[in-house]
Amino acid sequence: MGAADLASVFDRHARELLRYCTRRVGPQLAEDVVAETFLVAYEHRGRFDPDRGELLPWLYGIATNVLRRHRRVEIRALREAARGEAAPDPEHDEAAASRVDAARDVARLSGVLARLPRRQRDVLMLFAVAELEYAEIAAALGIPLGSVQSSLHRARAKVRAALEGDAR
Repeated sequence: MGAADLASVFDRHARELLRYCTRRVGPQLAEDVVAETFLVAYEHRGRFDPDRGELLPWLYGIATNVLRRHRRVEIRALREAARGEAAPDPEHDEAAASRVDAARDVARLSGVLARLPRRQRDVLMLFAVAELEYAEIAAALGIPLGSVQSSLHRARAKVRAALEGDAR
């Protein structure tokens, strides 16, 4: 992969990776994570084996590893979002109240995500945000397909239980 190839790969996949990383660590850090992802991909281009899968899941795997290095930032952002509940202002219309309700839902979900084990959070985010298939997640994280399935099942169950518990 030369410089021209890297530019082509960046043009094709940077937006998807940026969306995924922004959901994980916010917009400021996401750009750095994506840039670092492509730097690592270029440095390790000899390790990519097209026979083992597509390029995008490989890039998601690199991005997830880079995000792990920024794990504390992600956890802090999720916890801040979990504490970010605001009371509705009576001066605002119903749209404002809906936004407050949505913010509360995001806060609850963020708190649950912050408490998930790393693998479960990574699998859930790659599935829900990056919209990868199970096999792509397995390739991205370098784990068996069965581990993806069980991690996703456990993560969903924990999220469901926590949100149902909050609703009561």
